[in-house]
Amino acid sequence: MKKLLTRREVAELLGLKSQTLAKWGMTGKNLSVIKIGPRTVRYLNDDVMSFIALSTANKSGNYNANARQIEES
Repeated sequence: MKKLLTRREVAELLGLKSQTLAKWGMTGKNLSVIKIGPRTVRYLNDDVMSFIALSTANKSGNYNANARQIEES
């Protein structure tokens, strides 16, 4: 079973406010959301790690090294 994270957990992991993630959900930012109910959302841990790796790759241009680092932590 894949691990699901709350909005608060993802916000802490990314160093953002929960409200920022809520806005991203409304604007279609590249972080996938699983809607469980009208007010309840969860994020797949794998999706969050991929988002971090891709965001880092956009800055350093080295996706493979970044992905390995995330997977090892």
